[in-house]
Amino acid sequence: MADVPLLTALHGGTDRADALTVDGRSCGYEDLLGAAGAVARRVAGAEAFAVRATASLETVAAVVGGLLAGVPVVPLAPDAGPAESEHILRDSGAEVVPVDFAERADFPARACTAASVTDTDAAPYGNAALVLYTSGTTGPPKGVMISRAAIAADLDALAQAWQWTADDTLVHGLPLFHVHGLVLGVLGALRTGSRLVHTGRPTPQAYAAAGGSLYFGVPTVWHRVVRDEAAARALAGARLLVSGSAPLPAPVFRDLRALTGHEPVERYGMTETLITVSARADGERRPGAVGTALPGITTRIADSADGVGELQLQGPTLFDGYLGRPEATAASYTADGWFRTGDIAAVDADGTHRIVGRASTDMIKSGGYRIGAGEVENALLDHPAVREAAVVGAPHPDLGQQIVAYVVAEGVSAAELTDFVAARLSVHKRPRTVHFLAELPRNAMGKPQKRLLPPA
Repeated sequence: MADVPLLTALHGGTDRADALTVDGRSCGYEDLLGAAGAVARRVAGAEAFAVRATASLETVAAVVGGLLAGVPVVPLAPDAGPAESEHILRDSGAEVVPVDFAERADFPARACTAASVTDTDAAPYGNAALVLYTSGTTGPPKGVMISRAAIAADLDALAQAWQWTADDTLVHGLPLFHVHGLVLGVLGALRTGSRLVHTGRPTPQAYAAAGGSLYFGVPTVWHRVVRDEAAARALAGARLLVSGSAPLPAPVFRDLRALTGHEPVERYGMTETLITVSARADGERRPGAVGTALPGITTRIADSADGVGELQLQGPTLFDGYLGRPEATAASYTADGWFRTGDIAAVDADGTHRIVGRASTDMIKSGGYRIGAGEVENALLDHPAVREAAVVGAPHPDLGQQIVAYVVAEGVSAAELTDFVAARLSVHKRPRTVHFLAELPRNAMGKPQKRLLPPA
């Protein structure tokens, strides 16, 4: 793998003027390499640099330029507030580098291989190609160091699982400062040679108009697509729809199947691990399941009760550690070397994984029962009046925890929703309290932010 360019399409791929389209602007591989070369010349010799990761050709050029120069790239969310930006820049030691896509320069691609060894191997960045910052749900955001080798291993495994080739046109409108939008959605296209259409914003209308064969989306995107029947039906000609970054509600899965003729592929991953589990393009897909482990990945369920417990991982896609935080890195692994995801999962007899939720927020222990929040959320979303749902456990003097639901719904009462869930699941899984909200708090990837919900 060490001799294989990470961005295969840029080194021998068939060029075309619209190989990449980002928010309405297109370019070919030659133009991208020229712009990236200008970035590489500017940052060569730096320890790291940051880029405001807007949905733009400039962001793509910055990331490719960092790979060419062997300098770690720190993508910054374009809407990050002053405090968050200051923390990331101070923590990483990186400075924001402006990018002019019109600039051109040649730069040797000596570092742009899957497992290249460059001067950046010295501490503190190691072999990092990217330093992606976590969402900070358990404290200040931490820098996750991801190597070229990990990226290459993951993209090759996904290309195999999804039958992803240069004949595809990948369409998505995801942020370019996360694994989903940047690593899979940009570097994946540049490794496989597939044409990329980034829609700027992931609207149903933009997805429908793009004419892609392979689509990436988060559950929020797919929920909006199925609410626009014309847009959903326009995706019938696609080859594969992929959902990730959060669990896809079962009703949305069923609606996509009915309107597009496609059962979406779900996959599972984290910033620290990249994508490790996925359904296959030629395999069974079912609601609530994220498929089987990718080649090279080994999983286990630890501390299980009734087959449910923490998902732990080993494999070549794992991160190189948290930047400047050796204690946090060590704490993320078990004594025998398994990465602790913090997610609660179950594995069926055929190896199919089901993610129940986060250990800290989504595993509710009520009256001696272990209840996954996602199961209750899916039951609530089956009610026609419910558009969004989030479920948490709240302290209860008798039960230990009680189930509390937050819903976006109209024309239905809390009692009706409680009875609705009790009729579909076990009675002990019904919400004891239901709060009605105008919308759920979500991050840029569409994940509900349960820590920002009003007090239960």
